[in-house]
Amino acid sequence: MKLSDKIQLLRKIYGYSQEQLAELCNVSRQAVSKWEMDISLPDVDKILLLSKLFNTSIDVLLKDDLEISYVKENNSCSTLAESNKGQSLYTGTIIKEGLKDELVLDYVYVNKVELWKTKSTPKYWTVLYFTSDNENLPDLLSKSLIADSTKGGNWFIDLKIKNTKIIVFKNKILKYEIGNVKQKDYVCNECRKLGISDNEMNWEE
Repeated sequence: MKLSDKIQLLRKIYGYSQEQLAELCNVSRQAVSKWEMDISLPDVDKILLLSKLFNTSIDVLLKDDLEISYVKENNSCSTLAESNKGQSLYTGTIIKEGLKDELVLDYVYVNKVELWKTKSTPKYWTVLYFTSDNENLPDLLSKSLIADSTKGGNWFIDLKIKNTKIIVFKNKILKYEIGNVKQKDYVCNECRKLGISDNEMNWEE
């Protein structure tokens, strides 16, 4: 993975626009764009700064054979950051690449981010661990998901509320009570019909 790709990926994970990253690095937005398009390389002092901003070693940034591997903790990542101090309704995980509309992230509180290297498409997944107190969250997520064979197929989000597991697809919401084998089997069979492998159904309960 080239430096240009790593800068773009890390910038998106940390939620910076090109303009914001440019301001932090004291360069123009065009300079950041050129870094990400592999037209030019950052100066040494900028690489040092990028390493600090992205909490990533210089070796990982510069060596193509080294992949990004880290967990980022974040305690102030959405409009719910201040309000979500009590017990949340929902907990779960979102793969950001499966969203066609990222505005839905305004309704969740992200408390951990992981970057997964996969054998699927796209090659890297940004996994968001979240909580939310929005009662309509499953419906909001369902409207925001991708269902397109050219973009990875039927993406889903798994979440939990009390003793109920919820699996959300584009325009389809499946539920089962944790411990109810019959209900879970039904949900898993519905997932298989949508092209989900048994391995992908190893979600936490």
